[in-house]
Amino acid sequence: MRSGIFAGLLLATVSAATAFAQGAPIKLADVAELSGGGATVGNNWKNGIDLAIEEINAKGGVLGRKLEVTHADSQSNPGVARAQVQKALDNEPYVLLGPGYSGSVKVTSPLAAEAGITQIMGGEAAELTQGGNKFLFRTSFGQQSSMPKVAKYINDELKAKSVAIVWVNNDFGKGGRDVITKEFAKYNIKVAADLSTEAGQADFAADVSKIKAAAPDAVFVYLNEEESARILKELKRQAVAAPLVGETTLVGQKVVELAGDAANGARGHVGLTTDAPVDLVKAFREKFVKKYNYVPDHNGLKGYLAIYMVKATTEKMGKVDAKKFADTLHGLTIKAASEPGILMDVTFDEKGDIDRQGFLVEIVEGKQVVKQVLPKLN
Repeated sequence: MRSGIFAGLLLATVSAATAFAQGAPIKLADVAELSGGGATVGNNWKNGIDLAIEEINAKGGVLGRKLEVTHADSQSNPGVARAQVQKALDNEPYVLLGPGYSGSVKVTSPLAAEAGITQIMGGEAAELTQGGNKFLFRTSFGQQSSMPKVAKYINDELKAKSVAIVWVNNDFGKGGRDVITKEFAKYNIKVAADLSTEAGQADFAADVSKIKAAAPDAVFVYLNEEESARILKELKRQAVAAPLVGETTLVGQKVVELAGDAANGARGHVGLTTDAPVDLVKAFREKFVKKYNYVPDHNGLKGYLAIYMVKATTEKMGKVDAKKFADTLHGLTIKAASEPGILMDVTFDEKGDIDRQGFLVEIVEGKQVVKQVLPKLN
């Protein structure tokens, strides 16, 4: 029996070695916010990438070739991100991954497009995929897809006639503010206060005082994770009673950890959550927690999905071809039944935007509770 087991193990080892020997590793380059204000975003993204690559390589790689990734730190600075992406492209990666911040994607995507390299990013600003860049793809909904759902919820479910908007003054925040404002106009919802804040802002006392003075029916919060936690604490301290509604960054795991009980009651639309009632997402969460000893936010899911996008697209082509990668991914539907790593059925349109299930959640006793599952549109 022991000799049989040994023979089996030897055969598996030889098979894997033979498979990897069929070609050189497929090299991927990641540029992410590994330090600075976006470190939470970047490190979740990186860990999701590393987990997916470990899984895929353990099963023989992609078309018999191992995946390899290099990580570079943008320091949450668009200028540094641009330099790091140029450096990464000089090494001719198969696919470029990241960054996560929309402002950094905005200044790096022309470089990848010029090189003819597909860029799979985490940014959510609406404008990123509206300019005709055929090499840029999302791992989550853009604001043009998520904000209409948020505005409809505020109108239909909360019956709000006036809303205070507080947003971070960068490409991400301004993009979300512009889209949600247009959506509110469609419902004749008055913008009672329109408050711009700064990335990394620590004190929100004056902003919350203005919100109280405006007395809105609801407050729409669109800030980065750390700032979201700070304003939630201030809103609680100043006893703002209006419903607090946002998008993914308001109700993420990191915000819950930082804000404590001040996060309770916050609501939002999320395209990705590890609390989703989806078996494959639950399995991902368990694997991630086992490997890293913490619960990931949506950025961990984004990084993980980016790698399985690479796998599914390459297997669709039947070859490793960087120049044809983007053309193949446009219009491609990847079903979770055939590629479980993609977690949910997903379709990529001609602009690189995503169509799949989304979720409306509320923070209850420190945990995300999914209130509604919003189906894939097509």
